[in-house]
Amino acid sequence: MQTSQVLERQLSSEAATTDFAVQFAQAITPFVAQGLMVYLSGELGVGKTFLTRQLLRAFGYKGVVKSPTYGLVEVYGLPIGNICHFDLYRLNTSEELEDLGFRDYCGMGCCCLVEWPSRGLGALPAADLALILRSVTEKPTARTVTLTAASMVGERVLLQLKNK
Repeated sequence: MQTSQVLERQLSSEAATTDFAVQFAQAITPFVAQGLMVYLSGELGVGKTFLTRQLLRAFGYKGVVKSPTYGLVEVYGLPIGNICHFDLYRLNTSEELEDLGFRDYCGMGCCCLVEWPSRGLGALPAADLALILRSVTEKPTARTVTLTAASMVGERVLLQLKNK
């Protein structure tokens, strides 16, 4: 499904990013059980892993949240379902996703958060939401987050966020 639903937010600080992560967690909670694919894009060091860490905290996860850059995936079992955090930065080809068993992680009861989705194009399932983080030049801790719905589920998530 093609959609043009877009939501943009200004995140003036790390605290604002944390607040956004809480809102995002609340918005996606009803959809994790049916499976949710979220692409996380942005330059190196822009805060994709920080946002993921804050999202997991919003779901009540208390353990260590590290970047899956070397292991490619970290799986967090939570009461709402699994949150699978992928970092595809080190992939050389999208075919490596098959070797990783990517599709085994996806589906019902799982929210997949995929950093660097461009490295897996052609092998990744379609996104429900595409989230792009951008730095704000004037303020080092400020970010702009743009979410684009890419499915009906993505549209429903954006509707939830717009009502907050």
